[in-house]
Amino acid sequence: MLALDLGVLNRRSHPVKFREALILSGVWIMLAGAFAVLVFFWHGHASALEFVTGYVVELSLSVDNLFVFLVIFRYFKVPGEQQHKVLFWGILGALILRGMFILVGVNLIQRFHWVTYIFGALLVYSGLKLLRQGDTDIHPEKNPLLRLFRRVLPVTKDYVGGKFFVRRVGLFATPLFVVLLVIETTDVLFAVDSIPAVLAITLNAFIVYTSNVFAILGLRSMYFALAGTMDMFHHLHYGLSVVLMFVGVKMLGSHYFQIPTVWTLVVVVLVLGASVLASVVHPRKGHSSKA
Repeated sequence: MLALDLGVLNRRSHPVKFREALILSGVWIMLAGAFAVLVFFWHGHASALEFVTGYVVELSLSVDNLFVFLVIFRYFKVPGEQQHKVLFWGILGALILRGMFILVGVNLIQRFHWVTYIFGALLVYSGLKLLRQGDTDIHPEKNPLLRLFRRVLPVTKDYVGGKFFVRRVGLFATPLFVVLLVIETTDVLFAVDSIPAVLAITLNAFIVYTSNVFAILGLRSMYFALAGTMDMFHHLHYGLSVVLMFVGVKMLGSHYFQIPTVWTLVVVVLVLGASVLASVVHPRKGHSSKA
């Protein structure tokens, strides 16, 4: 699907329109649903339910990434026709990095059960931090990796089409590669929250990784579908913080009590649904008038 996306459907860079993004988002969600059916017949009811729960958790946490992507693209003034390419390579890198994180995380928990408490405490802390954070401004220029990179390799002043590197009296990176670098490091930070959240649901590395894959693959098209309406979901971070704290408590108490996966799914859907509904019923001041 990735090869088809970049090699056929988007061979020529172009701004992704709302209708196209909406259709692609629906396609990825349907593919995830079809995969859940495959898991049901392949691994049984329990694994299929774990996949669906993990997918919903990952997808909801990934939506929070979209707000950050929007800020990064606006800050670096990335041309609309190049945003899809940056997200494509950024997500390809995320698939590799998250696969490594998942293998390490699963092995750590299976060998050292006390790691579960560290992950659980991290999720609760992340949830509390997100709850207090609200609409805190994001400053891409403060990214430490970006600062280090600019010291090592010169960067051109302007974008050079869809190129990441160009040769001009030596090798130069373009601002497009700088944006990709910021996107990648940002996803690493998000993975610190999202992967332990899925590990609280299951330690089956196959289910954990595939739920991550499907959530991430649909992220690009979802970004273009929601880019113009993200301000509407200003209460979503409250729901995400509650989800993080809930799965964190679930992880901390796993030795003493077990919350069935189906109830985890119900709680996640209800909390996220309530936060979205609250955003619609109580829009941000000034947003409705602009609409």
